[in-house]
Amino acid sequence: MNKSVPVLELKKITKSFKQGSQNLEVLRGIDLDIQAGEVVALLGPSGSGKSTMLQIAGLLEQPTKGEIYLNGQKCSKLNDIMRTLLRRDYLGFVYQYHNLLGDFDALENVVLPQLIAGKKLKEAEEKAKWLLCRLGLEKRLKHRPAALSGGEQQRVAIARALANAPKLLLADEPTGNLDPKTSDIVFAELVTIVKETGLSALIATHNFELANKMDRKVTLDNGKIIDMRASAFIPKDSENFY
Repeated sequence: MNKSVPVLELKKITKSFKQGSQNLEVLRGIDLDIQAGEVVALLGPSGSGKSTMLQIAGLLEQPTKGEIYLNGQKCSKLNDIMRTLLRRDYLGFVYQYHNLLGDFDALENVVLPQLIAGKKLKEAEEKAKWLLCRLGLEKRLKHRPAALSGGEQQRVAIARALANAPKLLLADEPTGNLDPKTSDIVFAELVTIVKETGLSALIATHNFELANKMDRKVTLDNGKIIDMRASAFIPKDSENFY
């Protein structure tokens, strides 16, 4: 990959919704580049537009105005099939809730997206085992989600997101439902494997301590980026900020 071309580039992104007779502006002119290998924290109070921004970056929602580029490719004119293929081949998603398939065990949950992408079963199983073992789940491969703890379920979700070797990982509060100790462990595992595999990541979080472990922090407030630097913006009254 040409490292001079950002993995993700958002240009003048706006997003608004009709609410009765009112026009609700959620994002107001977002500009953001993420380079290859960069792990970026997305900070901001509830309602600041973080989830909407991730949905747009992941080609799940269309912006009202502005342009999205993935590895230099302009995405606004792509049809639904092309957007779906880009999401499959280029992006990985981790959400606050794991959304695992309850009728399948941990290994199968990580194998399935690879089969959909066209991999052979043996190759998919080998990749799934490697990821799950790397995340400390070597003894839980055949357990279904209901038999796993919250932290284990989220590890499976992370492995699933990484299974097709995406170039960009988008994560929305990936440890938000976990207790602080488990959250720290799972997050450390996530960042480590992201760094080891060389992909990029944009991770929304409320946790300043976790954000400070990433390469850069982007702070969103009232639909605008108010800070974007390696040294995190920490409000004077951070408890009220969140």
